[in-house]
Amino acid sequence: MALALLALGGSFLIRMPGQSHAGALPPLTAAQRETGERLRRHVQALAGDIGERNMWRPQALEAAAAYIEGEFSALGYEVRGESYRVSSPPGEARNLLVEIPGAAGAGEIVLLGAHYDSVRGSPGANDNASGVAALIELARLLKGARPARTLRLVAFANEEPPFFATGEMGSQVHAREARRRGERVSAMLSLETLGYYSDDPGSQRYPFPLGLMYPAAGNFVGFVGNLGSAKLVRRCVELFRAAAAFPSEGGGLPGAIPGVGWSDHWSFWQEGFDAVMVTDTALYRYPWYHLPGDTPGRVDHGRLARVTHGLAAVAAGLAGAR
Repeated sequence: MALALLALGGSFLIRMPGQSHAGALPPLTAAQRETGERLRRHVQALAGDIGERNMWRPQALEAAAAYIEGEFSALGYEVRGESYRVSSPPGEARNLLVEIPGAAGAGEIVLLGAHYDSVRGSPGANDNASGVAALIELARLLKGARPARTLRLVAFANEEPPFFATGEMGSQVHAREARRRGERVSAMLSLETLGYYSDDPGSQRYPFPLGLMYPAAGNFVGFVGNLGSAKLVRRCVELFRAAAAFPSEGGGLPGAIPGVGWSDHWSFWQEGFDAVMVTDTALYRYPWYHLPGDTPGRVDHGRLARVTHGLAAVAAGLAGAR
């Protein structure tokens, strides 16, 4: 069924606007180098100094939340907490959110999110300290923006199993409450496992049949959505390619393909919102996925900085920022 859908709608689902960057990457700009050093510091703090962080290590999970809250506050944001009870293991988890209010379209929300917990047994440097580091730096890069739509940045708790796809997943709590409040989330981007890249042929794997259509080298950032979010995927890729000299691929794909829905964007699909995962493709590329070897030294901070700056342009474009 998935193959038939791709064959019928492949032009729209797979072919993206603009051109993906090819060839050598240009030198990092001074701003990108500075961002890369800050990304390195965030990843080290979360995955190196704090390490494994989840409901089984509540002090570490809270230390990660406090770190993120401190970084947002230092940038001048008012940080709001969204606490909720977890049944097993029993305890409290919290999401952390900041906003840049919109102007003419303030009632619409463009949401950037990343989960700050790690799977049990892993320090979670790439999955997902890399995404959280990018989220913090996006808060910095977007601080002076004047968006038409409201920009909301959220650090989510409890994305990892056994909470994934349950009501105790932090993004599910947030998406459900957004729907209950009648909020209009026009776009959600889930920043998921963003820091590992390889130019080696064969370094990228895929679930069938995607390997027939996408590159064999894992040197690109991917924008992944379901069929209902295909237009948002295309718009994100268009904005990224216009701003970033970095390889990129995208697809609005059947949600049944393994991996397409494996992050916090899934929660927003459940509530009827368009949402996209931005990722280095995680287990389809990263050898240390969910393992003790997912350590800070595996993260390519230079390429992560390039991606982060490109995502700032995507967020600004989606929000109509000037």
